[in-house]
Amino acid sequence: MKAHVSSILLGVKDMERSKRFYTEGLGWKIAQDYGVSVFFAPDGGSPVGFYGRDGLAEQVGASPEGSGFSGLVLTYVVRSEGRIDEVMAEAEKAGATILKPAGPLPWGGYGGSFADPDGYIWSLGYSAQGENQPYAE
Repeated sequence: MKAHVSSILLGVKDMERSKRFYTEGLGWKIAQDYGVSVFFAPDGGSPVGFYGRDGLAEQVGASPEGSGFSGLVLTYVVRSEGRIDEVMAEAEKAGATILKPAGPLPWGGYGGSFADPDGYIWSLGYSAQGENQPYAE
């Protein structure tokens, strides 16, 4: 198996709320909306989409119940500290829960984190030290 993710699917409780958060709040564009799942235009990266939480859990043979930290963090790397602040503000305005406000990071970078309405954690980061970062933008 290669170190590659073909797509990222998030199990969500309320499809319409999630669509509003990612499209109206964060400006994502929907590529396909199948009703039971939604995929966004990947913009050069792995496609991200979501599926009803119960249906996705059933599809993979897991329980839809869960609480606390899942052990999964989605990382979004940008090219400036200012962009971190902008994205954090966009997310908060859209209804995200700010988990860690933007600021200096222990390893020398700058970043922050938020949770979407279903609790999925997004970690935003910037580092002036890395040249070959996996930039999202």
